Amino acid sequence: MTTSPNRRHSTMWWDDDTIERTVTRMFVCSHLIPEEIERLDRTLGFGDGLTDGTYWEWIEQKAKKIFLILVELKVPDQIFGVIDDSWDDEDLPIARDQVERLALTPTRDNKLEQEFYEKQFYYLLRPLNKGEHVIYKDSEVVPLEMVDKKHVPGQPPFFDKVMLPGYPGTVFSRVKMPIGGGYSSQEDFLFEVNGIRNVQNDHLASYWASYVQQGYGYALFTHAADYTLKGFLTTTPACFKNMEKKARRRQVMEWIHCLVDTVCFLHNRGLSHGNIKPSTILFTSENQIFLSDLLGYTGLDRNSFDKESYDYAAPEQWFKPSSPSTSSFHRRGTVSSLTASPESPNYITSRSTPDSSQHPMAMMHAPTPHLSPQAADIFSLGCIILDLLSFLVKKHGKPFATHRAAKHKTPSRGGAVPDSSFHRNLSQVESWMTQLVKEAQKKEKDDAVFKGIAPMLHIVEHMLSSHPTDRPDAQDLQTRMYKILTDHCGILEPHCVHQYDNGWDFGMASLKLDTTDTNRRGSGGSGRHYPRNSIGSRGSGRSSGSVQDLQGQETFLVPRISRSRSSRGPPSIASSRGPVHTAASREGWRAPMAFWNTDSRMMATR
Repeated sequence: MTTSPNRRHSTMWWDDDTIERTVTRMFVCSHLIPEEIERLDRTLGFGDGLTDGTYWEWIEQKAKKIFLILVELKVPDQIFGVIDDSWDDEDLPIARDQVERLALTPTRDNKLEQEFYEKQFYYLLRPLNKGEHVIYKDSEVVPLEMVDKKHVPGQPPFFDKVMLPGYPGTVFSRVKMPIGGGYSSQEDFLFEVNGIRNVQNDHLASYWASYVQQGYGYALFTHAADYTLKGFLTTTPACFKNMEKKARRRQVMEWIHCLVDTVCFLHNRGLSHGNIKPSTILFTSENQIFLSDLLGYTGLDRNSFDKESYDYAAPEQWFKPSSPSTSSFHRRGTVSSLTASPESPNYITSRSTPDSSQHPMAMMHAPTPHLSPQAADIFSLGCIILDLLSFLVKKHGKPFATHRAAKHKTPSRGGAVPDSSFHRNLSQVESWMTQLVKEAQKKEKDDAVFKGIAPMLHIVEHMLSSHPTDRPDAQDLQTRMYKILTDHCGILEPHCVHQYDNGWDFGMASLKLDTTDTNRRGSGGSGRHYPRNSIGSRGSGRSSGSVQDLQGQETFLVPRISRSRSSRGPPSIASSRGPVHTAASREGWRAPMAFWNTDSRMMATR
């Protein structure tokens, strides 16, 4: 989450503590005339003398919320009639067709009754608490407010910033996803949320809470972005430009190390991100970097083409072998230096690239069997590192994309469309790296940071290998990047220094579901358990309980994540939605080819 001392709530939220503090004897008297004030201490007008309680005692003990609603409706004097009919706060929420029984006016007033029905939900707030999933009735008020409506450049429009009562100055990132309508069921949404709820890291937009209302699922994450890498590469934000020049250079190198460490964190838990690209690399106004999009939702229609995901994807995510034999596709490709020194600026190309005759919509074809989502992460991360290093030597953005597409255009209607993807233009990427090394060597005397660019590019060349198994794993990558920062760049204390022990932490306890009855006076219903059939890929299953939501309809408890163990690795968290090896997103729910939560070790068991 992001904390800003300058951000304050503008909405008055009537939680239980606020109600208790507000509705005092003085407050009640301030809204009544003298005759009514005198009546407060009279014995209740019902009960045939069997009670010696007073109207004030009833308000204080049982009807503070009702009194606040009547004050807002400008009929506070009606509290006496309401009490005479023995209404209290336990009766809230009162169904719309029952509000007339309150008899708030001498003759029935539909407008006032409707206002009472709507206003009561502002005093029946069910807060969002950390780790909870809440199912809100359509008419309920969700106690949060948007921080601002300004769109973050480079971030999809279904992300926004919100604040919660009880967390002053803390800003959360909220993602909005449709439930049903070809995207996902509520059960799928809960399953996805449960899969990431314990994935907590300083450089991840980590799950905080979630809720469902009016046909949408909402997830709140720690950290709220002020800009993305996509926007950063286009227009450098003031918060970065205002830094001293050497501090800016060091910051870029620190960012690279933090991203590598975060991917290592995910991979050591049997997870992968699946859609690393500039718009999923986010920054706060304090220049903290973090990865987002753990739910993999893009908001795109199922037939939409996400060019950014395509450009930064690994080759095996988009192209299938051209023949039954994969040797031509899987030849080890390297960018070999002419000398043994990784600092050498001279590179020659000996890399084999995939068949380039296919259009980007080749995503509809089956990809290479036995894909490793973690290896795909490494490729995409290599592209991001290359972007940041290009920025460091002031050669980035559109010139880099133009250079990549210079020798590769894909025919289409209306003329040739340049293909600027990394995986289709590896030779151009290599020539660009050569230019970067030359530029960095010119600046090495000015700042030791530039001494780390050549050895870092030496690692990037392996990260961009066309064969997944030729790419370094995240643990090795983390170790090597740390040495570059400390040995070459003079950064003795990098921001992220963690030692992951290859322990897979699967504390996937079910989310707490917060539900309640619509009306205490109405008929109640107890939760019932229904067994569920296995859903999704072969060998995995999940079951759900059910509870009654506010509308009396059954709602699934958070399903348990299925666990499977192969002979070669730890348990994996696998998506239950459709086959793992599907080149296109099944229903627009995920980004194309976003296998964020599938481990290569799981592949062997399918």
